[in-house]
Amino acid sequence: MVFAAAAVLVSSGGDGSAAEAKSRTPTATSADAGFARDMSTHHQQAVEMSFIVRDRTTDEEVRRLAYDIANTQANQRGMMLGWLDLWGLPKNEASQLPMAWMGMGMGVEPGADGALMPGMATNTDLDRLRKLSGKDAEVLYLQLMTEHHKGGIHMAEGCVQRCTVGPEKQLAQGMVDSQQSEIDLMAQMLRKRGAAPRSN
Repeated sequence: MVFAAAAVLVSSGGDGSAAEAKSRTPTATSADAGFARDMSTHHQQAVEMSFIVRDRTTDEEVRRLAYDIANTQANQRGMMLGWLDLWGLPKNEASQLPMAWMGMGMGVEPGADGALMPGMATNTDLDRLRKLSGKDAEVLYLQLMTEHHKGGIHMAEGCVQRCTVGPEKQLAQGMVDSQQSEIDLMAQMLRKRGAAPRSN
């Protein structure tokens, strides 16, 4: 499925010649490649946080949400990394800072305490999550994932506006829709626990 979708990215339209396909292949500094790289990194942390909370609580509602997020984002990450492979592009672009493809600089120094991109948790946040359990772990996870999703939506909207490859733009729009729905769900889950999203 990943490879079939990836093949569409470089073979759709025109006469299908190798030269034409090459001309449509995104460059290393394109929005398409930048989004695939940065969102893969962003997704990886969401998967990590979800596995952490799974082991820190027995609450089925939170464990089910964490499973859904980990499964969905791991699959999407696999697609994006597969596209980079198909395009013959590096999964890391040393010449570009995170989010450079969006024409923006990072609000924090890249890599500051592990927060590479908007919404990403810091190393301090992750260490704290690993030490909590039960309701406290649930609340922090929901707060961190809400921020994470907000940052992810910002990035996905950037791809919808700037990316040129149709299937990638469609994937990005799907991320916007699904993650907003999960933000709404997590707000309800936080209220049930007497908590609220962290203020920005």
